[in-house]
Amino acid sequence: MFPLGFIDFGIKDILEILVIAMVLYYLYRWIRGTFAIQAALGLLFIILLNAGVSILGFSTLNFMLRSMIDVGVLAVFIIFQPEIRKLLYNLGQNTSLDRFIGSAGSDSMIEEVIDAVRTMSKSKTGALIVFARSSSLQDLVDVGVKLDARVNSDLIKTIFQKNTPLHDGAVIIRSNRIVAASCYLPISQNPNISSVMGTRHRAAVGISETNNVFVVVVSEETGRISIAQKGVLSSGLSIQKLRTEMEKALGEGKEEVGFSSEKADLELK
Repeated sequence: MFPLGFIDFGIKDILEILVIAMVLYYLYRWIRGTFAIQAALGLLFIILLNAGVSILGFSTLNFMLRSMIDVGVLAVFIIFQPEIRKLLYNLGQNTSLDRFIGSAGSDSMIEEVIDAVRTMSKSKTGALIVFARSSSLQDLVDVGVKLDARVNSDLIKTIFQKNTPLHDGAVIIRSNRIVAASCYLPISQNPNISSVMGTRHRAAVGISETNNVFVVVVSEETGRISIAQKGVLSSGLSIQKLRTEMEKALGEGKEEVGFSSEKADLELK
């Protein structure tokens, strides 16, 4: 113990402060850039206002504010429902113990996707391709059109042709197989997504916010290639850059998805 005035301050107290600081830091990172940060500031303002009112002795205002704080726990769950759901998803996924795809044949699968994306980018054919872990997104697969087909460049290009029944929606790839097409993904509600982003890009961000997935998007308007992971969208990738990111995320021997901190033309502010 280290005497600090009239307070005994020990190693356990230092560790406790560090843990609290870490929790607050990650809590801030979790809600940063979302509606939750404004709501949290609002709740903090009410708490501080109630403390001031209590000191000044305004009993009626104190009663009203205390009543608001008493239902604050329920309000937090209602207001932060999307963020809480995202946190629970993240806690339930152990990326170090599960892979997106089986290692066997992943390189050939990547080349097939790269070839399809190159062609669709040149022809400005919109596409949305989701790479999922072997046990995830079954609810989306169930409501899509099940295929269970080998990943093939011609098949991907055919699926996303504008006049085909399956072009609208996402293709989901698991274990080096196209398991479903025409899958509709949740749209991100992040207010910081650039207004120029279309539905495909918002869906890519939305599915990556709550699931451990890697998403490739081709813009129908510009042909620009984008990737999304963990709620972050990177746009304007070259074919070579896309190959690098896919190999890093999906290549043989990779235990978890991740891509470099360098992001081309980041659209999330």
